[in-house]
Amino acid sequence: MIVTMCATSPSDPTTENQNAPLPPSLQVAVSDTLKRGTPGRVPFSVEFMPPRDDAAEARLWSAAEAFHDLGASFVSVTYGAGGSSRERTERVAGKLAMKPLTTLLHMTLVGHTESELRGILREFASLGMTNLLALRGDPPGDPTGEWEGIEGGLTHAVHLIELVKSMPECADFDLGIASFPEGHYRAESIEADTRYTVEKLRAGANYSITQMFFNVDHYLRLRDRLAAYDPVHGAKPVIPGLMPITSLRSVRRQVELAGCELPRDMEEKFTRIAAGDEQKNAAAIREAGIEETTKMAERLIAEGAPDLHFMTMNNVRATQEVLHNLGMAPAFGPRFGQDMVR
Repeated sequence: MIVTMCATSPSDPTTENQNAPLPPSLQVAVSDTLKRGTPGRVPFSVEFMPPRDDAAEARLWSAAEAFHDLGASFVSVTYGAGGSSRERTERVAGKLAMKPLTTLLHMTLVGHTESELRGILREFASLGMTNLLALRGDPPGDPTGEWEGIEGGLTHAVHLIELVKSMPECADFDLGIASFPEGHYRAESIEADTRYTVEKLRAGANYSITQMFFNVDHYLRLRDRLAAYDPVHGAKPVIPGLMPITSLRSVRRQVELAGCELPRDMEEKFTRIAAGDEQKNAAAIREAGIEETTKMAERLIAEGAPDLHFMTMNNVRATQEVLHNLGMAPAFGPRFGQDMVR
């Protein structure tokens, strides 16, 4: 069992044991975590970003400890455009796995030749990091810009899946992909986006994690489209990606980057609460945002979502508040007599 990996306190990421290679047999497949029972109403998982400085790293480990104690089914670690965070991603993922936490690595094609990708995959395999989210990736510098491959590189996520499947060293890999409730912004149509997603599932991906969204209907339509297109592969788990809403400015920025929509009634609600001064009314906006995210999560649970995947920005509080509202975590805040799960 994965819990036997932690011979030292999970709060100490600098011990010698933390740097030891992780045997492949001790990483639980993400797709298997979705089949296990959970003490909560539904499994939940979280996304981390590789930290850029010491302060951010300290915040990440604090968050990892908290989510470990809260019972996250798995954690994922993003991979910077063009491989810009590759070393940090690998280092952070390895330490997270030794906490122990089932750890999912994001991997993109941007800036890598096929030969380089093979080398990276072999390195992941040697470290026992066998959970992989196969992505094409965003263009460096401008996530909404034109995507261009490089000579000797691959051009689509399905090619990365095929590459993994062709390598004997990666026989134990459990693959996931991204899916897009409102369609990928580069897809010619919703129908084309559905076809591309199913192609990746047919190629060997076992589940998908969605781009963030703020309208649950879009998630449900995506799930129905995939299952209708291919009743076997299209019926594989679709994990909804949620970002707890904590400010009007941040949610507008995320909507812009993700290419998703903020429902009109939600936009009007936050604008009304802001009353022309978002800074002055920040607490009220945040409270309303957590309430809206909780409503989304409640409906997703009712509709049979296999897991709730929270995009945390390496913070705990907002996600824990949503989980508490769902009856899946202790309360968070001094007014409850505590400010952390410990």
